[in-house]
Amino acid sequence: MKAAIYPGSFDPVTLGHIDIIERASRMFDEVTVCVLDNKAKTPLFSVDERVKMLQKVCENISNVRVDSYYGLMVDYARSIGAHVSIRGLRAVTDFEYELQLAQTNRMLSNGDLDTIFLTTSAKYSYLNSSGVKEIAAFGGDISKCVTPYVEGLIWEKLRERAKKAEN
Repeated sequence: MKAAIYPGSFDPVTLGHIDIIERASRMFDEVTVCVLDNKAKTPLFSVDERVKMLQKVCENISNVRVDSYYGLMVDYARSIGAHVSIRGLRAVTDFEYELQLAQTNRMLSNGDLDTIFLTTSAKYSYLNSSGVKEIAAFGGDISKCVTPYVEGLIWEKLRERAKKAEN
């Protein structure tokens, strides 16, 4: 079986992420979308919320499973038998960082983990999770960035935060 891992923070999952997931699912027998708990970031959604969000948006893709992990991605990939990491590239500016990450992961895995870069479909090349959160924070239209389900979760989370700030 050919298994791949698609790691990321997915805070929130965008249409660009879903595009990569769908395309990877056609290339591999199993794709594990792994929400990495990055302590260096301040997420809008908890890890559990992001896992549930991804499970919902991927529910119709039979060979995709969603999980979370804290630690080195290469250790998690090894534990599930994945020898390929999927990374999405929006623009050439992403490449330098992603190349360094791929080379580091290959070294950490003793050559056991390769990275495949999938270029994002042109219609999503502008899209990233941080931008979606910023647009939403200012009340902008995010309907072209995320699924209606995810959009509802973002607005709900922002309302919750606003209520907490009032108190």
